[in-house]
Amino acid sequence: MSDARLTAVKLLLKMENSDSYSNILLDSALDEAGLSERDRAFASALFYGVTERKMTLDFVIKQYSSMDFGKIEPEALAVLRMGIYQMMYMDSVPVSAAVNESVKLCKKLKLFGAQGFVNGILRSIARNNMQVDYSGLDIGERLSIEYSCPRWIADKWTREYGEENAVKALKASIGAPPIYARVNTVKTTDEELLRILKKEGIKASINPRLAGCIRLEKTGDIEQSEAFKEGLFHVQDVASQLCCLTLKPIVNETVLDICAAPGGKSFTMAELMGNNGRVISMDLYEQRVGLIAKGAERLGLRIVEPRENNAARFNEELPQADKVLCDVPCSGLGVIRRKPEIKYKEESEFEELPKLQRAILDVSSRYVKVGGTLVYSTCTLSRAENDEVAQDFANTHPDFSPIVQPIPYSGAENSPMRTFFPEEDGGDGFFTAAFRRIK
Repeated sequence: MSDARLTAVKLLLKMENSDSYSNILLDSALDEAGLSERDRAFASALFYGVTERKMTLDFVIKQYSSMDFGKIEPEALAVLRMGIYQMMYMDSVPVSAAVNESVKLCKKLKLFGAQGFVNGILRSIARNNMQVDYSGLDIGERLSIEYSCPRWIADKWTREYGEENAVKALKASIGAPPIYARVNTVKTTDEELLRILKKEGIKASINPRLAGCIRLEKTGDIEQSEAFKEGLFHVQDVASQLCCLTLKPIVNETVLDICAAPGGKSFTMAELMGNNGRVISMDLYEQRVGLIAKGAERLGLRIVEPRENNAARFNEELPQADKVLCDVPCSGLGVIRRKPEIKYKEESEFEELPKLQRAILDVSSRYVKVGGTLVYSTCTLSRAENDEVAQDFANTHPDFSPIVQPIPYSGAENSPMRTFFPEEDGGDGFFTAAFRRIK
């Protein structure tokens, strides 16, 4: 596992000085390292684990370090974070191994002066049975440190959604996210796909709350499976599937997916339509449009039409549509467990998003036929980006009426606006608002 640890610590250091998403950095680094499947999994677990638990880990280091936190070398800090993470959160790693391997890592990184410092802190933590002292913290600070989430997010969720929902979202924001997939009902059934995956040694189970949705476990590189190559499913979170079900596309309709890449929602909608009709699937960038085309071809969804388009500008070449899905760029606070680096952004970085979201929603509404349906959605938990944008649209567009779109999912609100809170074993955080064009 030593090479896996070295790969992980180098990647963590690189992440500190990069604006790239964690999954992009990780995939590239693992390919270059040439690790075994087992070591790749271990390096991935370390990298994601330390990234998402960084605030908690730093709190622990400050409790045990005699040196001012700001004076600890970045390399030594990365080694400490990784060592503490293994001790506190990885049952598969003996505490002694976490300590010893961290000291060895210092040698490999030529941190000879830091070996004793790292060894001393880790052994002190071990002697105290990995206990963390949260005494003296108010509720906001406690939630922030315990769930390794910036204070502004903990306070925002508590203020906007109440403490119970805030804690639920914070609990679900850490740990390995569940992997769900949408069954390609154009080609197979839930039960048949499970039988095929079982033959390939892939563990899968039907989601009891949502037809056409399966959970995948111990997949390895899922894209190498024959079932994937044959287009029998595509990976898609529960919440994204519910977004498509809220729009309710049916056979022979014309559907616009305004901000579609990499195409998961377009694919699900095409399947719901029985591969009959039109799904115009759009993105601003050519490369991302290529991802949509590749996915649609693999799945055999001939009605998906990938197209470059600027969502913020009206395009006269697009047809009037029966259904329009407007899934806008957002802060992503509902998918933190998949992109933990989002937590370390400043609140101010998201202030301009509602302006862009309103603009895209306004343009999108112009493509909807009279009697047609418009769904606005985000993968965030933020009143400013969700309810307030949707309510402002309703107030300024009298030709649209908010509507309740029933969905086959227990616990869903019976409301035109729905907030789905992330669940530890369920979907991501998500928001939808449905409207009908009445004139």
